[in-house]
Amino acid sequence: MGLAGNGMALFGTAIPYTSTVAVFSDYMKPAIRLAAIQKLHELYIFTHDSFYVGEDGPTHEPIEQLAMLRSIPDMTVFRPAEAHEVAHCWAAALKKQGPVAMMMTRQDLRPFDADLAAKIDVTRGAYVLSEDAGFEAVILASGSEVNLALDAAAILRSEGRKVRIVSVPSLETFLRQDAAFRESILPNACRKRISIEAGTTPMWYALVGLDGLAIGLDHFGASAPYKKLAQEFGFTPEAVADKVRAYLQA
Repeated sequence: MGLAGNGMALFGTAIPYTSTVAVFSDYMKPAIRLAAIQKLHELYIFTHDSFYVGEDGPTHEPIEQLAMLRSIPDMTVFRPAEAHEVAHCWAAALKKQGPVAMMMTRQDLRPFDADLAAKIDVTRGAYVLSEDAGFEAVILASGSEVNLALDAAAILRSEGRKVRIVSVPSLETFLRQDAAFRESILPNACRKRISIEAGTTPMWYALVGLDGLAIGLDHFGASAPYKKLAQEFGFTPEAVADKVRAYLQA
């Protein structure tokens, strides 16, 4: 399928897309790599993008695949937070040079309200979604964990904490931006940084720093209803708020 898409992109009459569940990106890696080498404008729509696959178990729950795709040179990876971000990422993908992967969830996600939706800007990889004046910490998240970040922030704010929430639909795109833009999103003056993503954490230390807190999954998933897995793996608003609170108090 991936190679067929490459052939269509080389022929040039349309922007081809292919689609499968995210864990099968492993099987498509040679075709995706060739697309990146040739800078083919091609879209990969990967669904079921995290342990929230649930009952299908660890063999079908992608943990390291996001990092694999992000590490491919000249590849763009978008992981939208909800429906409005999907539309923005799709529009950006149609304008990109080279291959683009769209990482989509299995589970339903709460749409942004009008105020949050008006702030969306995926073009440079990350944007400020919500913030308090004089924030003491920055919480970054992608995809299905953006709503989780907002819900955990609500708990922390009720306790008097002040935070900035940053949506990061394309981590590697943000890392390619100039220093001034990165500073506008992640000011050097604020060293308390937390990332939340339902996948492996190493790439996030480029944003949170070695003294930051990267909340993720550095082990394989398990077979269970996805809400049960969220509780077991600490991906609930209460569990995230507890981790952030402990980090800020350390």
